[in-house]
Amino acid sequence: MMSDKDIKEFHDFDKLKSMKKSNKYNYLQGKQITDMDTGTRFYDFQGMRLPSVTTVLAKTKNQEYLTAWKNKVGHEKAESIKNLSSKRGTSMHKFLESHIQGIGYDDLTTIGREARPMADKIIEMGLTPISEYYGSEVMLHYPGLYAGSTDLVCLHNGLETIVDFKQANRPKKLEWIEDYFIQIAAYAMAHDAYYGSTIQQGVIMVCTPDLYYQEFKVEGIELRKWKHKFLKRLDHYHELIFDEKERAKVDPKILLEEFEEDGQQKELEALAIKVRNGEIPPDEVFEHFKNNEF
Repeated sequence: MMSDKDIKEFHDFDKLKSMKKSNKYNYLQGKQITDMDTGTRFYDFQGMRLPSVTTVLAKTKNQEYLTAWKNKVGHEKAESIKNLSSKRGTSMHKFLESHIQGIGYDDLTTIGREARPMADKIIEMGLTPISEYYGSEVMLHYPGLYAGSTDLVCLHNGLETIVDFKQANRPKKLEWIEDYFIQIAAYAMAHDAYYGSTIQQGVIMVCTPDLYYQEFKVEGIELRKWKHKFLKRLDHYHELIFDEKERAKVDPKILLEEFEEDGQQKELEALAIKVRNGEIPPDEVFEHFKNNEF
């Protein structure tokens, strides 16, 4: 039989007190819907059915690398790896959600025993700079366009931040995780659009089963660039899914054009400040816009 000390150490009750909840935002709860035939995820917000961010990205993603990997390892093994990763990730998220909300949770399955140390590593390495949180597992939507669930909205190093937790089978390189940045930018844009906020930062916290922790941050102009990339993907998704009549009701292309026009002005102002402060040479500004970056 476990002593009180053993029970305390096993469940680590002291960790449950670590996060302060702020009620700054009153989050609207939508309903998640999954098409059982296709596995496609949608959200229902106030009677409007919206595609999830993950659905938009999956439908518009270049599948060449994934197809090549499946052919290399075999489709059966690839499916097995995918399912194991998904279950481990779900368990890790549950541990993290329980910690953030200060509620007891345990999973003594084989998957749970793998996932818990990963969650603990993220708590130890990633959550320390968070002074308060606004919501955990928050459903967000951009009215009429898309929706999704983000892992955490919080104050991270003094900045209002969207946080996404990821499990990975091996360490990630920047060039592999473009869709992670696009996803977090989409959540930031939806949060700002509906709640009138100014999300300043996105943080992606990644942990592997051997407890290798990585953290990727994006803010400012870089965050805006990823928002732009998402709007392009969303526009592509609408072209694939909807006919011209349906697109006329809510067309992301209009938002994309407005975003580009406003974005170029904002970025020009930001670059002008950098030139004035001697941070970058003037020629870099011309090169920047010549390459259509913003």
